[in-house]
Amino acid sequence: MIVQGNIVDIQNKRIFKGEIEVINGKISSIKEENHNQENYILPGFIDAHIHIESSMLVPSEFAKIALKHGTVATVSDPHEIANVLGVKGVEFMIENGKKVPLKFNFGAPSCVPATSFESAGAIIDADDIKLMMENPDIKYLAEMMNYPGVLFDDAEVLAKIQHAKNNNKPIDGHAPGLRGDDVTKYISAGISTDHECFSYDEALEKLQKGMKVIIREGSAAKNFEALINLLPEYFENMMFCSDDKHPDDLLLGHINQVCGRAVAKGIDVFKVLQAACVNPVKHYGLDVGLLQKGDFADFVLVDSLEKFNVLETYINGELVAKNGESFVKSVDFEVLNNFDTDKKKVVDFRFDSNVEKIRVIEALDGELVTNQIEANSLIVDGNLVSNTETDVLKMTVVNRYKNDEPAIAFIKNFGIKEGAIASSVGHDSHNIIAVGVSDEAICKAVNLIIENRGGVCAVNATEEKIVSLPVAGIMSDKSAEEIGKAYAELDKMAKEMGSKLRAPYMSLSFMALLVIPSLKLSDKGLFDGTSFQFTSLEIE
Repeated sequence: MIVQGNIVDIQNKRIFKGEIEVINGKISSIKEENHNQENYILPGFIDAHIHIESSMLVPSEFAKIALKHGTVATVSDPHEIANVLGVKGVEFMIENGKKVPLKFNFGAPSCVPATSFESAGAIIDADDIKLMMENPDIKYLAEMMNYPGVLFDDAEVLAKIQHAKNNNKPIDGHAPGLRGDDVTKYISAGISTDHECFSYDEALEKLQKGMKVIIREGSAAKNFEALINLLPEYFENMMFCSDDKHPDDLLLGHINQVCGRAVAKGIDVFKVLQAACVNPVKHYGLDVGLLQKGDFADFVLVDSLEKFNVLETYINGELVAKNGESFVKSVDFEVLNNFDTDKKKVVDFRFDSNVEKIRVIEALDGELVTNQIEANSLIVDGNLVSNTETDVLKMTVVNRYKNDEPAIAFIKNFGIKEGAIASSVGHDSHNIIAVGVSDEAICKAVNLIIENRGGVCAVNATEEKIVSLPVAGIMSDKSAEEIGKAYAELDKMAKEMGSKLRAPYMSLSFMALLVIPSLKLSDKGLFDGTSFQFTSLEIE
């Protein structure tokens, strides 16, 4: 096979008319050749950190869409399904991913459960990590979110890190806001990346201390604008990722979109492509070609080096997508789940109180971090209730692995004026999380999730909609087009109910993520992520 185009040689920073010959899935020759092709040929794009589960698609269905956008490989943390199903869930992701051409590179989840302050469906301990690290299908130790465990020399945490080192596998980080001596110690433990920087200065410090910084632009967390100006100087030590990408967003684009935005800011295209295509391969030692003789024939044809609209995608010399059409077919798989709680009663969401002030989670649009604020309480018949006028709404997290009392908190900035929204995608343990204007609406939404054994939903007085997620309660068994359309309709309904957030369901899913400051809610109670301990809803 011979492919012609304007060849983008990232390593030597040159573009030339030429042709690539492919034999048995590898590049046998690259030579300069005059022709009238106007396309550009470059290495395929790589998402350097993603939870495939957040697309609500199994890997094989995710691949069908990502390939259309020129993504040839991912560095994937199966942390979400692991918190539901343990090692069995990781094995599901690996095996399903092997059925399609896209090169998934899965890590061993380092924090299952993410903390001891929540109920997960499984545990992965240091002994499990040892076995996983010996598996050639496991490429790295996935994000070490338990940074307090690193800083305080927790034996179990250090054992997991050591198993990665013993197998010469990279260790991913997760340390939002960590600075000074703390981040120095975190890095010295052997942790080499971070995708959680939310300020220029934080990312700069981490880069200067030897860390690789991954610029994240996902459906909820967006750090591109804060960090992109570091790329011109630190392009050899930066990468791009989405972290969490919802299905409707994935249908529109992937890492190719980030490249277009970076070039539009005047950043040298070779530096942008170094971050998007080359650095992940080198850092993680991926079996992905970089448009060199002898490499796997993994490359894309794009229309321009401004927009990066993908015309064709090749993996191992096979044309897998062309002009927006994916040639990957759906595959059969077993549907696994872990859902074991009974339907709830309205009274379960009552919170008896007589205090005047309460602690409130302030959600920030486009951020995973939250603020801790105070608000006046609204009490009706001795029950703390939602206040739609001040947009301080009741929120709950319900243990989905066993029958237990719902945890209650209050949240600002969701903006809902009627009904409730709920989801069984609740990072990291994936319990049921809901926000609503009344206990009745919250109960109705939670029970809809329980009836379906997982999903995302919206309910109001006249309508209820749910996108069922039967695979581990976090992924669909349907195609991206089906799930993307259904999710977009659900997103629209939440916004019609008053939410002003860009991605209300993605934002909702992170309100139980205890390892991101400052105030979150687990199924065990309100949690202060700054002091890393439970706190009270009521302010006496």
